[in-house]
Order: sequence, then structure tokens, then C-alpha cells
Amino acid sequence: MIKLLIATRNPGKFLQIKAQLQDLHLEIVSLNECSVDDSSLIEDGSTFAENSLKKARFYALATGLNTLADDSGIIVEALGDQLGVKTHRWGLGEKGSDQAWVDYFLKRMESETNRNAQFVCHACLVDGKGAILAQTEGIVQGIITKTLEAPLIPGLPLSSCFKPIGSEKVFAAMNKEEKARYSHR
Repeated sequence: MIKLLIATRNPGKFLQIKAQLQDLHLEIVSLNECSVDDSSLIEDGSTFAENSLKKARFYALATGLNTLADDSGIIVEALGDQLGVKTHRWGLGEKGSDQAWVDYFLKRMESETNRNAQFVCHACLVDGKGAILAQTEGIVQGIITKTLEAPLIPGLPLSSCFKPIGSEKVFAAMNKEEKARYSHR
């Protein structure tokens, strides 16, 4: 069985990716199972593609494992380029709790009439030596709801206030099959 490292410390993202890969004959490995000092890894790329490749290569070279990494974020029309690749670091930043982050975000969006948004995810798969095996990008269009419409999923606070076009539910309220139909990941 092939080992695959999913290179994220975000518990919600890890579970989503692992669920999507469950039908493949892979031994999924988390970063929690690897002792990698990633304090020098800085996601400073200007695109999702640059950041996902940087993460995938960093962890693959550190562990020797085939590695899947992604970089994702949200682009909100009303906020211009404030989010995007900086989504996780925007507003209260990485130090804020999920609840504090999404509360700040919804407060900022309160007076906005244009609530159009899109989630973007760029994924990169590299072998244990850092050579690119595959890359892909997913985008889903939707709107930002005025309030949270489902309980927060750890690490994925925006999924409780993002409703994809064509859906009556926000991501966090969807079952696995519904989420697979709409997801950018």
C-alpha cells in the first residue's frame, strides 16, 4: 500500500481530504504522525499554486513520503484582494479562534450588498523527492450569508457562512455527498 502524507495541520481540511481519498488504496499519514520541524516554512507565495507546491515539496523532502498539499482561500468581491492567499492570515490572523475570525469577517461584511464570493483550492501532489506528480485547481462560486447557518467545523469557519450557487445549504450543513458535489477541494 502506498503511503501518502496529507500536508496540513488544519483538522477540518485533513478530514475532508482523507474522506475524498478513502476509496483509494492508500495509507494516509497526517503531519501529526511525522516529527517535522516546519517553523521555517513560510507560505509567502503570491498564488495558491505557489503555496501548495512549496508546502508539498517541503514536507516531501522532510519525510521522503509522497505528499499532497493544498492552498485554499476565499475571494470576496466586496473585499477585493484582501483575502485570497492571505485568507487564514487576514483580520484576526492565525492566532484568533475560528469563532473570533468568522465573527470579525461577518462584522466586516455587515454593510456589504455584494456578497458574491468564490472558494479556490490548488492542490499539488509530489513524490518523496519533491517532483511534481499532479496539480489541480478547483473553484466554487457562491455567496456569503449574513449569519452562520450551521455550527462551525474546526479549522473551516467560512464553511458555515458560504453557500455555493445551486445549493440551499452552506458547506458546513451539507452531508458528505452534497459537499463532494459542490466542493472546491
